[in-house]
Amino acid sequence: MESEYLKKCFGNCLAQALAEVAKVQPSDPIEYLAHWLYHYRKTEKAKEKVRQEKVQLQEEYDNSLKEAKMTEMLKREECEIQQECKKCQQISAASSTKKIIFMQENTKPLEEEALKQESLPGTSTMMPRMPQQNPSSEPSVQID
Repeated sequence: MESEYLKKCFGNCLAQALAEVAKVQPSDPIEYLAHWLYHYRKTEKAKEKVRQEKVQLQEEYDNSLKEAKMTEMLKREECEIQQECKKCQQISAASSTKKIIFMQENTKPLEEEALKQESLPGTSTMMPRMPQQNPSSEPSVQID
């Protein structure tokens, strides 16, 4: 039971520390073991911090790649939409030009007809007017 606890808490660390104490044979092995264990813990914390930073950097890198891909895709879509708009505008402009040409072609026979009527004998180019009333010629009526 205690050995499971020690394995769980210390793992390989305690075996390495005891091996180091046996190798060095310091005058105060307990103090040496304590310092070795503190140093080991400090080193392991620094290693874990470096691992976490690497994981975080990798995540940030992956996110930046995703963002760059998304930005590129959005730029392509925007470009395609602009090209489609240009095509639609060109088609619309061409259609408007065709309408104008069609309308001009349709008015030519009417213009020719109008010219023929003007040149017919007995037709006047003057427009008939409405008779004008002279205010002085009208009888004045007074109501009492």
